Amino acid sequence: MIMEQAMVSANPRGFQSILKRAFIAVSTEPAEILTRVVEKFHERRERGGPTCSYEAVADWDQRLHEHLDIEWPCPTCAEFGGLWSKAIQSLTSTGMRVGPMSFGPWNDGDAGLVRAVWSLTRHLRAERVVETGVAHGFTSRFILEALASNGAGHLWSIDLPPLDQDLRQQVGIAVPNELSDRWIYIQGSSRSRLPKLLSELGQIDLFIHDSLHSERNVRFELDRAWAKLRPGGAIIVDDVDANWGFHTFNESFPGHFCLICEAEPIKPDHRRFNEKGLFGIVIKRPSAISVVAGVAMAPRAFAPAGRYQLPRR
Repeated sequence: MIMEQAMVSANPRGFQSILKRAFIAVSTEPAEILTRVVEKFHERRERGGPTCSYEAVADWDQRLHEHLDIEWPCPTCAEFGGLWSKAIQSLTSTGMRVGPMSFGPWNDGDAGLVRAVWSLTRHLRAERVVETGVAHGFTSRFILEALASNGAGHLWSIDLPPLDQDLRQQVGIAVPNELSDRWIYIQGSSRSRLPKLLSELGQIDLFIHDSLHSERNVRFELDRAWAKLRPGGAIIVDDVDANWGFHTFNESFPGHFCLICEAEPIKPDHRRFNEKGLFGIVIKRPSAISVVAGVAMAPRAFAPAGRYQLPRR
């Protein structure tokens, strides 16, 4: 079972020591080294192709709540601002950098993405949440905050830690110990860990992709998560403008509520076309049927007008 694996911890006191052992293991495990090299090769090869352009929905918060049939403005979401400020302060007060390129070349989860994750965890009453990619752990923290507020549920985080020794010590640093009892950290690549985890969980309520942003990796994760996602559950994908994965996924599984949302970094990210970046949300319609036969499938249908427009290559 997952809970019995040495690479997994739900014990806050033992979490850091298990992380250290996991970091040593990844540097010596040939399979993970090969996966790291192969996936980076595909990511770099994709960079030479055309970019994927989207138009973001300005009022995505309101549209999301309308789709969920929840009042707007939302009292639950009003709690987010104070929690976000507290989370930022908890790191900056120790001298840590936050925001774009604060975790090596990678970004922390921004306020827009994390607010969407918080909102969906609360409103869907999610109990089985899976994410890929941790970094400082802002997204992880808010999932755990939401689960604690709901009074139920666990988060499984699959994370292939960076090779840089200093960055390794910062993985999950935003998550306070009092929230760790609902957290199961799984060290390794999503390609090696995600299929087994999903098989053991059986069904999930929410999936968040924030690991390697290549079309190859996005589709690997989303196709498998979708097959295990309950009807009415949601998938959130960060940096959808970085590759074609979200676009081709929506072509393969059309007819579901979908939003393209603008990120809200604490400072401009000059690497992005809009200095912010984009993230996407897909909510599986209640009547959806997933059939696993190598790749998950869903009934063909058209997305509601105005929700999402497929860009063209």
